[in-house]
Amino acid sequence: MIHVQNLTYAYPGAKEKTLKNLTFKMEKGEIFGFLGPSGAGKTTTQKILYKILKGFEGEVKVGGKALEKWGKAYFETIGVGFELPNHYLKLTGKENLELFGNFYPKEKLKNISELFEQFELKDALNKRVEDYSKGMKVRLNFIRAIRHNPDLIFFDEPTAGLDPVNAHKIKQHILKLKEEGKTIFITTHNMSTADEICDRVAFIVNGELRVIEKPSILKHKHGQKRVKVELKNGKMEAFELEKLGKNADFLNFLKKDELERINTQEATLEEVFIKVTGERLAPEGGLN
Repeated sequence: MIHVQNLTYAYPGAKEKTLKNLTFKMEKGEIFGFLGPSGAGKTTTQKILYKILKGFEGEVKVGGKALEKWGKAYFETIGVGFELPNHYLKLTGKENLELFGNFYPKEKLKNISELFEQFELKDALNKRVEDYSKGMKVRLNFIRAIRHNPDLIFFDEPTAGLDPVNAHKIKQHILKLKEEGKTIFITTHNMSTADEICDRVAFIVNGELRVIEKPSILKHKHGQKRVKVELKNGKMEAFELEKLGKNADFLNFLKKDELERINTQEATLEEVFIKVTGERLAPEGGLN
């Protein structure tokens, strides 16, 4: 769906390049995540891909076609969920969607009432957006990005600043879009979000890609090959995973009390990111 080769970009007047020879590809129907701290170049990459920023170097193809050769029809095939919802606050949720719906062919648009019900906003349909909570604004932003049924969707920090309940709902909606065959490109520095929903992730730091891989492979590769065992009496001990069934210390430990739980010592995606890049992630909400 997307093929990027040696993508380089510098903002006008900037001394340093924001993006430095990025090369990656996204398959159709994939959820692909750009992970990195604020200022790493995540949002800049997306802005180039949805044609907000021009003047880049390198090659970018979408659907097998060079990005610069796509005309206005391109915007009918993509959807964009911005990090900061930019709604018209004096208009109702319904009026906002009707306004933006005028940019697309009517036959592509999904029914507003059905979308509001699906996203648990039914009671807010005719309420002014200025009276929406942040979670409601984010969901309205999500609806606006998908209402015209795009094949390729960009989400910038889709769960930033949300409480766990609303964050979970957004992640479930993204996974449902994948089931429908959509291709999704998300940027985030929330590693748990990326771990839960991304098929593959790319670590980006200072405008450079450090690694591209499946989260499960990264965690397995960089995790400890050990298990942590906890007994009912509260005692805990770790053992090497190799030849665990023949490990006398492990077997003797199990005899001391009833087993409470046993867990592999798998690295978290954030731990892998720090190990691979040498960088720590900033709190959510910064510029990208």
